[in-house]
Amino acid sequence: MSLSIIDQLEEKIKQAVETIQLLQLEVEELKEKNNNLTQERDGLRQEHEQLKVEQQNFQERLRSLLGQIDNV
Repeated sequence: MSLSIIDQLEEKIKQAVETIQLLQLEVEELKEKNNNLTQERDGLRQEHEQLKVEQQNFQERLRSLLGQIDNV
């Protein structure tokens, strides 16, 4: 093998290593973003459930008040 072929191979290996490192960083960033979005989603689901309970309580109170008005 000539020296230029070895140099070309070395350059391609360096480029491949750099690409792999950049992709690993991107994967880590995406994992962190995914975790943040998962936490946000879970928080929104919990808030949604709480709002549903509050709505049900409000509707029950409203029905009770309307029932009292009907009895008057």
